[in-house]
Amino acid sequence: MEILIDNPETERIFRQIVASIPPMQNGITAESLVKRGIVYEKSYGTSIVDLKQFATQFENNHLLALKLWNKKWRETMILASLLDEAAKVTEEQMDFWLKTSENSEIVEQLVSNLFVHTPFAFVKALEWCRGKKHLVRVAGLLTMGRLALISENAIDEMFESFFDVLPPLAKDERLSTVFYRSMCQLARRSKKLHQQCVSFTGELQSSDDDKARKIGNELHTEITGEYFTDLIKR
Repeated sequence: MEILIDNPETERIFRQIVASIPPMQNGITAESLVKRGIVYEKSYGTSIVDLKQFATQFENNHLLALKLWNKKWRETMILASLLDEAAKVTEEQMDFWLKTSENSEIVEQLVSNLFVHTPFAFVKALEWCRGKKHLVRVAGLLTMGRLALISENAIDEMFESFFDVLPPLAKDERLSTVFYRSMCQLARRSKKLHQQCVSFTGELQSSDDDKARKIGNELHTEITGEYFTDLIKR
């Protein structure tokens, strides 16, 4: 990991943020996290909306983000993903933050707020889709889907490699929701990728795995519907 020298101003802002979090405690959000089985080392249940609004008060700061992540509160980790500087994030940092993530909520925040904006997004998405651990695979699928949704400069060919790593993930029932959502995002990106997704879901429908056939059937029905094809970007 990189070595950064602390400075008084960053430490002041860090302390200001930490002191501001407890008053933002939200019982409704905290109860929702419990019901969904989302557990953190420490959490005040602050809503994502409030955290995003709070983050607008501060400039992006790589050192500050590292300090916030290391605090290990739910809120400080989410703020770290919002306040880091994507251009300064390394592959090692991405792997470490993912490795030390405790649940799917923080993984989704990392992906949508930070990881997809780094220079390594495509490389890591493919690598994580090949991973063995559940949350690593979740991150891979989420990153693929988010890139399909927001990456304006990426060409279709940059997404084609994912079709080689997706079949094993279709067999994991724990991934069914994120797999379904990410595949729909990919299928909406372009007519070319839509056709490739249709062919891919057809292959899943012929799989000898029950779970792969089920998700294949559901996806094929979804992405071949007329209302869905009207949503294709180009």
